[in-house]
Amino acid sequence: MGLFSLTQELAIDLGTANTLIVYNDEVVVDEPSVVAVNVQTGQLEALGSKAQAYIGRVNPNLRTIRPLKDGVIADFNATELMLRGMIRKIKTKGTLFSPSLKMVICIPSGSTNVAIRAVRDSAEHAGGREVAMIFEPMAAALGAGIDVEAPEGNIIIDIGGGTSEIACISLGGIVCSESIDVAGDTYTNDIMEYVRNTHNVRIGERTAEEIKCKIGAAVPELDEAPEDFEVTGPSVVTGLPQTIALSYHEIAYALEESLAKLDAALMKVLQEMPAELYTDVVRNGIYLAGGGALIKGLDRRLEKKTGIPFHIAEDPLRAVVRGTNIALKNINHFSFLMR
Repeated sequence: MGLFSLTQELAIDLGTANTLIVYNDEVVVDEPSVVAVNVQTGQLEALGSKAQAYIGRVNPNLRTIRPLKDGVIADFNATELMLRGMIRKIKTKGTLFSPSLKMVICIPSGSTNVAIRAVRDSAEHAGGREVAMIFEPMAAALGAGIDVEAPEGNIIIDIGGGTSEIACISLGGIVCSESIDVAGDTYTNDIMEYVRNTHNVRIGERTAEEIKCKIGAAVPELDEAPEDFEVTGPSVVTGLPQTIALSYHEIAYALEESLAKLDAALMKVLQEMPAELYTDVVRNGIYLAGGGALIKGLDRRLEKKTGIPFHIAEDPLRAVVRGTNIALKNINHFSFLMR
């Protein structure tokens, strides 16, 4: 009867920077949320890492698109093309027919009804027959190993590509939360502007992203200092190639203004939450998830600001999709899922 199995269950982290899909408890797709589209025909030419390599290098006949911006769908057609293409990457063995798709997709906690509808429509047009959604902070909390249904307070900070989500969770619900559009993409832009304004050198988005991953820091002093990062780009004055060495101290300075906004958002959640839950959070600590959790010294910075211990989730880049997969397995149990 396995030959006639027509249901494929997918947990999808539809992120601004990366899209991850879990099938049969394994991450089978982990690709940048980028597509390359033929301008004349509108057909998909490349997606994921292949399309990302086209950024800044395409000819007039191709256009690279990041379908999501600040955690919401900015281009409906490109999102549908991307979802279809990534779902096709999943090989279903032992079935004679194309399976119907049961999906759980995570979305930012600040999503409007219009944004939620756009995600649902994209998923259904990509083949989804049963689509449920979960807010990103709840998925991140599940992926970090937090018992979200426990009668106690926990705070999760999920720093993605387009948004940073801060939420206090208790008894299977979000008690209070803050969603800000200061996240990985913002930090990348901060680095590009800093290099241009301070060193008079132009660098692209991909180079700035690499700098962020290698020497991105949230504090000016680290116990284990990474080596300086050499980068070559055109001088904004002469147009000639120029090579400079960047230190993590400089990157910490470049990110300071944006990180201060994250500090403020966290303090707002701490001030709004009930006193009993605050006591739980002080005892349990605060959890960091998402790619931004990997910025060196961020946990130390926030711990110093709040006086509360911080924990970085195991494999923070995949915490959200792990939690989404847990929600998929318990789709008929968790009442916080939107169906």
